[in-house]
Amino acid sequence: MDEWQNFFVAQVGASAALLGLLFVSVSINLARILSLPVLPGRAFGALMVLLVVLIVSSLMLVPGQPTWLMGVEILIIGLCAWVTIARIDRDTIKNAKSDHWARALSLIALNQTSLVLYVGSGVAMILAGKIGLYLVVPAIIASFIKATLDAWVLLIEINR
Repeated sequence: MDEWQNFFVAQVGASAALLGLLFVSVSINLARILSLPVLPGRAFGALMVLLVVLIVSSLMLVPGQPTWLMGVEILIIGLCAWVTIARIDRDTIKNAKSDHWARALSLIALNQTSLVLYVGSGVAMILAGKIGLYLVVPAIIASFIKATLDAWVLLIEINR
């Protein structure tokens, strides 16, 4: 795991910083976010995907863990986040206006892709070892992209 340490240290720092910035953006526009039915879930979803990056990356830095245990950790976190985000995504579809369906579906696809990759990574690590960590990389990238798009909407687009 030594070869992965720098990667996960960087992800802990980046996700923690982005999580803090997202909290600030939500607090700045809280009244407006709460006034629109889709945005509270979108804000929570963005916070959730960054929290997943932070927790997974932090757990991967714990020394001496067997690979199968790291896989179980990623699998459990991925499944919990997947269930939570799936509920938010369901509400997003229910509340989306017809002219926003394409955008909503693309954001849902990004959410689901990142979470499926975490789950797949956990399973792969349990069954095949460290090779499963290579699925965490695109999961983290997708999480950062999704959270950044949501942060942009919550901070900038909401005021247009």
